[in-house]
Amino acid sequence: MKIRAFVFGLLVSWAVSAVGADTTELLNASFDVSRELFAQINPAFQAAWEAQTGHKISIRQSHGGSSKQARAVADGLQADVVTFNQVTDIQFLVKAGLVQADWSSRLPYGGSPFYSLPVLLVRAGNPKQIRDWDDLARPGIQVIFPNPKTSGNGRYTYLAAYAYALAKNGKDDAKARAFVGKVLGNVPVFDTGGRGATTTFVERRIGDVLVTFESEINTIRREYQQAGLQVVYPSISLKADFPVAVVDAVVNRHGTRAAAEAYLQYLYSEPGQEILAKNFNRVRNDAVLARHKADFPAIQLTTVEETLGGWDRVSKVHFADGGVLDQLLGDKR
Repeated sequence: MKIRAFVFGLLVSWAVSAVGADTTELLNASFDVSRELFAQINPAFQAAWEAQTGHKISIRQSHGGSSKQARAVADGLQADVVTFNQVTDIQFLVKAGLVQADWSSRLPYGGSPFYSLPVLLVRAGNPKQIRDWDDLARPGIQVIFPNPKTSGNGRYTYLAAYAYALAKNGKDDAKARAFVGKVLGNVPVFDTGGRGATTTFVERRIGDVLVTFESEINTIRREYQQAGLQVVYPSISLKADFPVAVVDAVVNRHGTRAAAEAYLQYLYSEPGQEILAKNFNRVRNDAVLARHKADFPAIQLTTVEETLGGWDRVSKVHFADGGVLDQLLGDKR
């Protein structure tokens, strides 16, 4: 962390000459359920930046389903940085010529300063006795999660259910497809992003169980304490790395590379990691994680690489047009 603090200092020092007297402005295109998180990250970074440079910086946010955001950036949204929840969305921008191919090697942990995992949220008293992924395929159970076509949140839910079915059925792909097909069949409405799914479940009171990131679920429980909502940790879940990257084509045009790189580096600093952990994200800093140990129950985690053959395979087999997801969704697409 001392090395990272040093690097952050170098970036800030370099930026002083580039920023000039005017306020630097950055746009962060981020996933749907990160609104409250960056509402806390941004002012903390602004204070650190001004203290070290003597210059002001303004950070604007754009939020939506992660894949939808990636397409918006490719279509012209002038985001200096992206903070997404799946690698494929940044790779999409690499293919679009907006992000350099070495993005994941520029920052520690493959460019992912924090991570989460899909868990289950049920209504007070857990009236449907939902305990694990199997229960999401039961007849009569209404499952709420966002559309995997537009949301990284939804994709992780889909992949976590698939990984569970593979583990339970000796890696039998046919049985895994059949199981996930039943889960998808129990979804009454697909929202485009995680926050929309939260609204559907909590405020519109549709569904028996919401599947979303651990970080989002704990935020919901804190905000809606009187509802008595309960978190259920399944027997196994899927690690969801949250990758970040500078949008090279945009920062080169705006002259904001130094500020953008310092902003992302801040996410790895101890103050940044503390804010992330306070918002129920699992972080990389061991000291910060130890302070918040009680907030993160132990759970068996698998990864896309370990269980599903890696993101390249998943993109081609599951998420390409006409792939497994399209086949299972059918008319619900």
